[in-house]
Amino acid sequence: MLAKRPVSTSMAVEVCRTIKGADLDIRATPGTKLLNEDTGRVIYTPPEGASLLRDKLANWERYIHEEDDVDPLIRVAVMHYQFEAIHPFTDGNGRTGRVLNLLYLVEKGLLDIPVLYLSHFIIQHKRDYYRRLLEVTSESAWEPWILYMLQAVRETAQWTTAKISAIRELLDQTAEQIRQEAPKIYSRELAEIIFVHPYCRIGDLVTAKIAKRQSASVYLKALVKLGVLAEIRAGRENLYTNPALLRLLSEQNSPRPRLK
Repeated sequence: MLAKRPVSTSMAVEVCRTIKGADLDIRATPGTKLLNEDTGRVIYTPPEGASLLRDKLANWERYIHEEDDVDPLIRVAVMHYQFEAIHPFTDGNGRTGRVLNLLYLVEKGLLDIPVLYLSHFIIQHKRDYYRRLLEVTSESAWEPWILYMLQAVRETAQWTTAKISAIRELLDQTAEQIRQEAPKIYSRELAEIIFVHPYCRIGDLVTAKIAKRQSASVYLKALVKLGVLAEIRAGRENLYTNPALLRLLSEQNSPRPRLK
């Protein structure tokens, strides 16, 4: 979508439709309220009416694309508050808003791909997130909100960089293990293909031209025997998972590679 147009209301609709798996649009019916999860008390009533919501989203678009004197990271903080305050959909606003943040950073050239998982920070600091959002609405407390979002970007960037470094280190360790313990099947390409995803199929090796189908099966089964991969049945085919990579991807703290 970014190749065709900048971040926009129509893009927000497409993102939310994808997230929800439904053909939804900007809210048209009244009655949407945000409640305190613990008490059930109404803490915020977003604007109502499709026409008003589209007007506010047009203002949102103008801000993110026309305020060129404001740093893009500051604009991300402001655009996220604006989007969540407008609350244009009946559901999926938070996830849609967080995806739009990343797409905007890609659009502005601060990311090549949307790899900065800000949801990780927001989920860890969920109470602060909602409190800061509400304080902008009730007290115009912009500075604490912007500082919160800048902290989210900084810590998530550091966490993501550490995760990528740990994955690369694990790849190197795995490649060396294969080279030492199974030199007949070793190639750097074979080690790398099992890190493209947390699992692979025989067809992945064939497509990558690492081996023909029969040899690919032999290679993967040899890696299972080494303990590098685990074999599971999925329908009519076998999947070969990378347990060490799965563990590393699922760790929430500072990641370190572990082969076993």
